[in-house]
Amino acid sequence: MHSSPIEHRSGSSRRCPSYPRSSLPTASHPATAVGQSARTESRRAWMQQTVAASAALTIGNFLHPTRLLANTLPTNADTKCIFIWTQGGTSHHDTLDPKPLASDGIRGPLGVIETAIPGVHFTELCPRMAKEVKRFSVLRSWNPKNAGHGVADHWCMSGRNINPSLVYPCVGSVVAQQRGFQSALPPFIQLGNHVDRTFQGGLPGVLGLEHAAFEIHAEANVDKFSVRDITPPLNMELNRIDRRREILAKIDRMQRAADRQPEAFDALDEHYKTAFRMITAPETKQAFDISSEPTSLRDDYGRSSFGQRLLLARRLIQSGVRFVTVSDPGWDHHVDCFNGLKTHRMPQVDQALPALLIDLEQQGLLDSTLVVWMTDFGRTPKINPAIGRDHWASAGFVVAAGAGIPGGVIVGETDAEGGVPKSNEYFTENVVATMYHKLGLPLDLTVTANDGRPVRLIEGEPVREWI
Repeated sequence: MHSSPIEHRSGSSRRCPSYPRSSLPTASHPATAVGQSARTESRRAWMQQTVAASAALTIGNFLHPTRLLANTLPTNADTKCIFIWTQGGTSHHDTLDPKPLASDGIRGPLGVIETAIPGVHFTELCPRMAKEVKRFSVLRSWNPKNAGHGVADHWCMSGRNINPSLVYPCVGSVVAQQRGFQSALPPFIQLGNHVDRTFQGGLPGVLGLEHAAFEIHAEANVDKFSVRDITPPLNMELNRIDRRREILAKIDRMQRAADRQPEAFDALDEHYKTAFRMITAPETKQAFDISSEPTSLRDDYGRSSFGQRLLLARRLIQSGVRFVTVSDPGWDHHVDCFNGLKTHRMPQVDQALPALLIDLEQQGLLDSTLVVWMTDFGRTPKINPAIGRDHWASAGFVVAAGAGIPGGVIVGETDAEGGVPKSNEYFTENVVATMYHKLGLPLDLTVTANDGRPVRLIEGEPVREWI
């Protein structure tokens, strides 16, 4: 079922909070629940700090807070990203933001368990994540401002709402365009085809086709993983591949002479070059050789499509890919929500996500790899007659780890029914701005569209507690 993609926002119009540094979680105090405890500083002390800090700022900086942030915060152009997309809308009530004191029609049948952070609870579906919560941060006060499939894919992956006059590029394409190749492998790879393209979600948009993701739909949960069209047939020699490339180039030259859209051929040329480099480069075979991993490690990720894709994502990052999207289907639980989550969807995430973070740390990659888990939106507080939850535009969660994200930090909270953010409200553009910052992309990055228009790619400030 699909709800209307019309933008919706519940609650009052609240700006993203900006707290003094002293009130933010630090490495020495990582296991805190931001926004859930009273502020110790008085309003007068806060005002004194604000006035003192403002003395060093110009009027122009106050008028451009995003520019100020872009110019003062450190960035790392070498940071890479694994972006996890659970398509359909993962229920926040039944995973990372339970409401055990709510009525039966809201709370649901799932039990609640303690986490490694005192006073913070997840549902019974997340035992490993509860144990390893100090490895990641949960944003509980995310307001998606949207309850429509397709719109969500575009918005969450680009940081921009849909626009009928242009298509904003997803973050992976921006990274590909700005950073380029680090190895023979494409800078941007998508594992799985579970992204809704109705509103051009997950695509390069104004940046051009040459910066699109290289999509791999092959099943990763197999003993001998191979990628169709880039894995040469058995016993095929490289000189045969060279001859085929020469023939293809001749055909392209003839078509180009008669075609009126040379830029489209330029994009295809880049794809052909990328494919040839991938077929012939030794690092390609090494990156996709998931069977070379120890059996114990593959088991730790879980022998599921999702688990093995996360393991493959780590191998790709290790081999020079800059941005990997891991997509997973089946999260739109209008019917039989609790059984669907318990039997099919949540166990594989609960097993594989902590395994990924542990593996990245052991490989020495966690500090240089940003991991973000997003989904379309939240689900309704009230359980529907079909024992499911419908789309909800006003509340949900985001998980982030690595690249300096403080582990064990629960950012914000929702109200007693999980319907709206109660404190530290953040929006999709704030999450994507955080990704830009962590990946070393300017927050005021502007590109030129095909018609010559300057297009600013992102608006908004990063999540303060994550930087």
